[in-house]
Formats: sequence, structure tokens, C-alpha cells
Amino acid sequence: MTRSDPPDAPLHPFIYLILILPFGVSSGFVTVTLAYRLSHAGVDAAQVAFVIAMDLLPQTWKFLWAPIADTTLTRKTWYVVGAVLTAASILACGLVPAGAAWLPILSALVLVMSVATTFVAMSTEALIAHNTPDAVKGRASGWFQAGNLGGSGVGGGAGLWMAEHLSAPWISAGVLGLACALCVLALLRIREPARAVPAGAAPQRAEHGLPPVLIRQWSDLLAVLKGLWALLTSRRGFLALLVVFLPMTTGAASNLWAAVADGWQASADTVALINGTLGGLACGLGCLAGGFVCDRLDRKTAYLLYGAAQALCAVAMALAPHTERMFAAFTLLYAVLNGMGYAGFSAVALETIGLSAAATQYNVYASLSNMPILYMGLAEGWTYTRFGASAMLYLEAALAVVAIVVFASASSLTSRRKVALAT
Repeated sequence: MTRSDPPDAPLHPFIYLILILPFGVSSGFVTVTLAYRLSHAGVDAAQVAFVIAMDLLPQTWKFLWAPIADTTLTRKTWYVVGAVLTAASILACGLVPAGAAWLPILSALVLVMSVATTFVAMSTEALIAHNTPDAVKGRASGWFQAGNLGGSGVGGGAGLWMAEHLSAPWISAGVLGLACALCVLALLRIREPARAVPAGAAPQRAEHGLPPVLIRQWSDLLAVLKGLWALLTSRRGFLALLVVFLPMTTGAASNLWAAVADGWQASADTVALINGTLGGLACGLGCLAGGFVCDRLDRKTAYLLYGAAQALCAVAMALAPHTERMFAAFTLLYAVLNGMGYAGFSAVALETIGLSAAATQYNVYASLSNMPILYMGLAEGWTYTRFGASAMLYLEAALAVVAIVVFASASSLTSRRKVALAT
């Protein structure tokens, strides 16, 4: 799976939806299917949260080992390694009994699974960067994020349904693992780009008795890090970093819908439907729509517009009658806008990064983009506990407005400085 000749016809970005599915499936499997099994086996919430944390931990720090994907093997090879390890880890989790005594083993398996999915994502992101013209990177981002979020729905919803209705939990895990492994077949339709020599790479000389291969890897790694620093210290890279770090389009409120549903008299069935199948479909449609718009507007501007739209949705939800029907309508709209925000993030990142170290550069933005989701979730949870659901929604909207103002100011100031330096 390493042929470098171009495909016979232009690639449809649907292929990126397939490639990223193992990443989403594994996340949904851990946070929904495995968490449900553990909680119903008598494991307390704190211990379940620890297992879920093992899934999130590598996703926050994956930029540290992203240079490995950029400087060794091929993108396709790393994808196969990641997808196969993901599939094996899911199956292993299904074979291990759900109980407190088995938590150390399950936690270790989830950690291995999460690390494996980082290589699935890194490989897919690098292949998108190399095989997608700039004019359609927004569209590719939409399909990519639709696969991510859709895969999470499959791994969670379908995985839980199978675990509850089939004769043994391992069958559900086996089906999901097989689906992840089969995604490698999509690599047959995508070109493996030649690995570019990073700018600044040193000549390969046998120094101090070191093998040339080690010298080359060290040289490539230094070049990757230099390129990353050059990107982040440029105006383009700084603004992209700022726009994904600011508190907008985080979708943090969606993590609290179940907790605040009583304020709208929403039933458990409504919450399950909105947070499950319908919410996933709405989010996926939002990804496709957001990617489409990103190819027709300046991508940072589109991302800001998505943030403003989500803020308006939060305000409207707080002001509207707190009924079950309004809860369903606004949470679905919020899911659509959240999907647009996800697509906008990927479009901004793909537009900004280079090609020689695509995995490293993209994953710096991906890792840092998780920070506003974390701190907004904490802030909104604190606000809801003390002041109620409406105050939580107002806080999200207010911080999004502040974020837009901060970004606009930074963009204006750096533009003036650039002009001043040029003259």
C-alpha cells in the first residue's frame, strides 16, 4: 500500500471519512459502550472517569510524538499500524470482564488504543494535506470531521446496542474492531506522497561512528522542529493558533445537556435521542455544511462566524420558553453549529500547516484546541451549579463574543505591524 502513482480519478473527500472512522469509533466505544458496561457492573463513577481519562490523555499530548510519523516509515504504514492496534485493543477490551478487579488491565488497553488512534489521525491528516488542493480543503475537512463524529456515534450507540442485545459483549467489540481494521482498504485509493526533505535538513554524514540512518532521523527531526517554530512565530501561524485557542465553537454545553435537561422538562428518552442518533446526524451534517462554506469564505472568518452563530444559539435557547420541544430544537441546532465549528477548525489548520511536517504541525493545533473545550467545560459546569442553565448559556455566548473581539484586535495589530515592517 505504498504506491506513489496518482489515482486514475480525483479523490472524493468521502475517503477521509472512512480513514478517520477508527479514531471516532474507539472514542465512542470507550466513553459510551465501555463506560456503560463498567457502571452497570458496579464500578463507581470516579473509576469509570479514570478509564475515560486514559482515552483523553494521549490526545492532549500527541504533538510530542507526531514527529515520529513525519520522519519514519510512510503515512500508509503508520495508518495500518494504528488501525490494526486500535482494532485489537477494542477486541481485547471486549474480552476482559467489566469489573473493578480488571480496571488496571482495561485502563492499560484503553491507553494503548488511544495512542494507536493518534497515528491513525496523524496519517489521515498528512494524507489530506498532501492530496487535497487548497481550494477544497474546507470540503475535505467537513468529510474528515463527519467521519470523526459519526464514528464516535457508531462506536458508542451501535456498540452499546450490540453489547446489550447480542449474546456476549466481546461480539460487539469484535464487530467494531473488524470495522476499524477494514478501513485500511481505503488506502488503496489514495496516493502516498513522496517524503519531502525538510527545509534545513543537514547533510547525511557518518559522524562519531553513528549509522547514517540515525543521523538522517536526527537531522529530519531537527528540521521538523525548526519548521514548526517558524510556523508558530509567523503571523499566519500565530493567528491560526489564537483562533483555535480562544473560547468559541467549543461545544462545551453539549457535554452538559443531560445534566440540565430537567430545566426544560425534557424526558430521558428525548435526551437519549438528541444526544445519540439525531445529535450525531445533525453534527455530521454541520461538518459537511461548514466545510462547504470554508471553501467560499476566508477560513478564519468562517470559523469566527460559526462561533458567533453558536453564541446566538446559546442566547436564544436561554431566552426561549424552557419546554421539551424547545430543548430538542435548540440542542439539534447547537449540534449542527458544533459540527460546522469542527470543520472550520480543520480547515484553518490544514490551510496553515506545511507539507514536510504535516502531522506535527496539524497536531500542535489539534492538541491545543482541546484546551478551550476543557476550561469552558469547567467554567460552564461551575456556572450551572451556582446560577442555573440560562446563566451557563449566557456565559458561553459572552466569552465567544470576547474571543471574537480579541481575535479581530490581534489580526488588526499584527497587520499594521507587518505593514510597518515592510515600509
